[in-house]
Amino acid sequence: MKVEQENDIEQPVASQSRPSGRPSRHWWVAVLAFAAVVALVVSGILPRIQARNTLAKETKEMAIPTVAVVHPQRSAPSNEIVLPANVQAYIDSPIYARTNGYLKQWYADIGARVAAGQLLAEIETPEVDQQLRQARADLGTAEANLHLAEITSNRYAGLLKTDSVSKQDADNAEGAYAAQKATVQAMEANVKRLEQLQSFEKIYAPFAGVITARRTDIGALIDSGGSGGTRTELFHIAQPDRLRVYVNVPEAYSQAAKPGLTADLVLSEFPGRRFEGKLVRTANAIDQTTRTLLVEIAVNNPTGTLLSGAYAEVHLKLPGATSTFTLPVTTLLFRSEGLRVATVIDGQHAELKPITVGRDYGSEIEVVAGLTGDEAVIANPPDSIVSGEEVRVAQPSSGTPASGGAKP
Repeated sequence: MKVEQENDIEQPVASQSRPSGRPSRHWWVAVLAFAAVVALVVSGILPRIQARNTLAKETKEMAIPTVAVVHPQRSAPSNEIVLPANVQAYIDSPIYARTNGYLKQWYADIGARVAAGQLLAEIETPEVDQQLRQARADLGTAEANLHLAEITSNRYAGLLKTDSVSKQDADNAEGAYAAQKATVQAMEANVKRLEQLQSFEKIYAPFAGVITARRTDIGALIDSGGSGGTRTELFHIAQPDRLRVYVNVPEAYSQAAKPGLTADLVLSEFPGRRFEGKLVRTANAIDQTTRTLLVEIAVNNPTGTLLSGAYAEVHLKLPGATSTFTLPVTTLLFRSEGLRVATVIDGQHAELKPITVGRDYGSEIEVVAGLTGDEAVIANPPDSIVSGEEVRVAQPSSGTPASGGAKP
């Protein structure tokens, strides 16, 4: 009986010791469930985070502009610049009439060489002729009145000595004489004026030259413009034995362009031939519109080979050799602060550099200041580019040069 009781007593103890392992199993189950949930969350969110980071990185990389670069090409040192110019006669003048009338005859046509003082045309001026006749008649009347006033004044002066006339009468006679004398002088001046107008009936060449235009004909009405009308140009005359050539020299060469320099003219109608000229004067001022210096070149043309008004290229020989660079015109940036080019520094960032340009070759431009020749210049830069902006340099494809062509 004791044994059974003892067994009965031990049995509850054993039954009480078994449930102690259940909480341990529940804890592991909870840990495993939490781990499963965490794994599920991580497996669902982490790819999204990675995709978002990848998208942000790609967006940032795509926001960086990819640019192509060119390198400035050094021009061969040269002391000669070629500039366009227009050839003009040393003296070029229109010939107008100074009096009104009708053209009676002309004696020189276009292309005619005339001497200084040679008669070119005659004008009929009937109105001036009649005015001159009237003025001469008025002058005769005034002279007659002057003679009478002089006699009267002398007579009254003699009578005054014997007190035969009053002092007042003598003074009146002397005053009348003085007035008539002034009237005669006025009439003489009017006659001379009309005589000069009548002399303008004949048109003479003011200097030796060539008639380049005749803009009137026999019977044409000639208006001098003195009465508010439109004046009539009769002839145009030029002196071709010496020519003036005006050239606009870029500001970069303005200090070297001094009087006395040699300049040769090249014209398309004379291939392989040069006409020597000399720089005689400059404007001594830079044109604010074109940023150029106006210079004048004198060219002797005794045989008249060169024609006034022709287009020519001036080869201006400047002292000292200068070396410049050439760039494609697509590299230029026009900003309010001046002309700029965008360069790439440290291979990753843009920098804007001011430049000074020289001659324009069409697809290329000459750069005379602002570059050293080692720059990587961005071709076709965006208008919004600024200094410090991050850029990516594109690798040139095979067969595509990465630098601008040089101007020979």
